[in-house]
Amino acid sequence: MADALGSGKSAAAVDFLRARIASGEWAVNSRIPREPELMELMGVGKSTVREAVRSLAGIGMLEPIRGVGTFVRSRTPVNAVVASSIGAYGVEDVLGFRAALEIEAARQAALHRTDEQAERLRMLLSDAHNAGAETSLPRAHGQAPGGFHQQIVEASGNLLLRDLYVAAIAAIRDKRGAGLIQDDDRAELRREDHARIALAIEQGDAAAAADAMARHVARDIAARGGGPAAQIS
Repeated sequence: MADALGSGKSAAAVDFLRARIASGEWAVNSRIPREPELMELMGVGKSTVREAVRSLAGIGMLEPIRGVGTFVRSRTPVNAVVASSIGAYGVEDVLGFRAALEIEAARQAALHRTDEQAERLRMLLSDAHNAGAETSLPRAHGQAPGGFHQQIVEASGNLLLRDLYVAAIAAIRDKRGAGLIQDDDRAELRREDHARIALAIEQGDAAAAADAMARHVARDIAARGGGPAAQIS
């Protein structure tokens, strides 16, 4: 009976965490509350919190980083097989694939986004509302990419594109960790790019949205040694 109760608590804790991630309350690449706060929020013990976090880390939605915190990495489970297959390719190929996905996502988002999604994109233009872009964290932990790009992919309404995208980002994160991705902090340029993309999507201009995204992804990150690039967020 005790084991059954324990399993029930763990399942409820997983559901609690997943609901906040899936809803966007905890944005992609934001740091979730610390363990003591989670214990208080869920009314469970340390072992239950840790088990729930491990469960979601196992499917790529969370990533614990020792001494820093636990970060949201995807609003949906990551297909580890697909991510591994994508990661087997060279960094230029992976970045090109990610760019193609985001350009198409922007085009489709302009055609299919809801009013709520358009409003969410406007909010994410401000770093104050984009937890994944918080500047108080080491760049490799707090960014790559943040909620803005993820929201566009979700606004596309294409579930296959979404799943391929989260797998591609998981592969990019691995390559970044291996030192193969070059970053440069050009926050103002990033914000200008994002504003153009968001406006085109809000106006339903698919061609302009795709063009604005193409210009953005051409310069936001690059393979190390491949020329100037700026962080994703």
